[in-house]
Amino acid sequence: MKIFNRDAIKYIAMLTMLLNHIAHIFLTPGTVLYEVFEDVGHFTAPVMCFFLVEGYSYTRSKVKYGRRLLVFAVISQIPYELAFRYGNLNMLYTLLCCFLILVAMENIHDLRLRAAVCMALVLASSVGDWSFLPAIYTMLLYNSKGSVKKTAISYGIAYALFVPFQIQNYVYDVPGDRTLYAIGHGLLSGVGILAAAAMVLVFYNGRRAEKGRDFSKWFFYIFYPAHLAVLYLIKVYIM
Repeated sequence: MKIFNRDAIKYIAMLTMLLNHIAHIFLTPGTVLYEVFEDVGHFTAPVMCFFLVEGYSYTRSKVKYGRRLLVFAVISQIPYELAFRYGNLNMLYTLLCCFLILVAMENIHDLRLRAAVCMALVLASSVGDWSFLPAIYTMLLYNSKGSVKKTAISYGIAYALFVPFQIQNYVYDVPGDRTLYAIGHGLLSGVGILAAAAMVLVFYNGRRAEKGRDFSKWFFYIFYPAHLAVLYLIKVYIM
């Protein structure tokens, strides 16, 4: 069953992110296609948090790793803002905060100081895409690494944390008393997180692709700002 390597799973995550962004930019909220594309896109962040934790452990230079996240977070902000007009910071910024949390968890040995720094970084991440949830996911997955059972529990907690936010959004977005509708949609919205859990726990073989590793590494960074810029240009052209 373990048929997917790390790079293959990341390519899948890029595709699901693209579908989510297409929904938010071009599709009408409440339509079936919009809901499917949006919910499928919830696969991406939990997968990237998992590989951030794994990559942090394996990387030969944590300084270069953090620098890449910083540089591409800066590069991505303008196309992110043009594409969405959300007024917050992009996902690579959120992942940078997650990376700094890993640095703190590994290097600060005083428990109170470590907790304070991590809490500050969680708060800092709240102005980024997905708010503070990826920071929480990263801490859960860091404390779960090496244990299939703990990782599964971490993804269960990730789902439980995500769904109430989605239910709240549906309650506000849907007119009238549609509480049951909102609960149903909220529960379904977390399917992407459960799919992410299945992917890394059941189908991930723990290896990287044998060929094209350098291409894949840079593709994952470049794709984020590039696809946002392309989607924005398409939006300007057709609208």
